[in-house]
Amino acid sequence: MATSRGELFRHVRFLPTDALAAQLTEDIRWYNTERISTKLEGLSPVQYRAQTLAA
Repeated sequence: MATSRGELFRHVRFLPTDALAAQLTEDIRWYNTERISTKLEGLSPVQYRAQTLAA
């Protein structure tokens, strides 16, 4: 993604509250399941947890 997640909220004007709520929900889902973290050995949180549980 070219811009950070925080920049989205600075540059986009959400007119309906539903649109803002939907975007926040999506961002939280992305952050908790898909983002790659160098602290987690280059894995997403879900992948890291699965690897830890399988060990």
